[in-house]
Amino acid sequence: MDPAFPAALHPGQHPLQALIQAADEAIGREDFDALLAFYTDDALLLVKPGLLARGKAQIRQAFVAIAEHFDHDLRVRQDRLEILEAGDTALVVAQTLLDTRHGTLSRRATYVFRREADGTWRCAVDNSYGTDLLEATP
Repeated sequence: MDPAFPAALHPGQHPLQALIQAADEAIGREDFDALLAFYTDDALLLVKPGLLARGKAQIRQAFVAIAEHFDHDLRVRQDRLEILEAGDTALVVAQTLLDTRHGTLSRRATYVFRREADGTWRCAVDNSYGTDLLEATP
């Protein structure tokens, strides 16, 4: 099994909870190779309102820039998650906390996951701004 993907779940835990935790830990370690396994090949990452990264190469570049922006001191964690699953698609709504040396930022993120043919869930849309995106765009 890919080391980016967790092998064990806590009782009653949805597989996406463990997957998101593993991705958050990879961000903190700046292990961007492991982090890319979290995404579909055609994934979209909202870097900030008005700036999108498409595909794994751009997503990797974005996470390198994000790490630099936060002085290599970013820890991501989820305070709460709600998972809405329909077939091979899941919407995750999360209270995401970004811990930095300057304090903690709180966002209500939205993520869209697809279950691939091998049964592995991967993120297709990563929007850490959630519905706040509507406030930021005209």
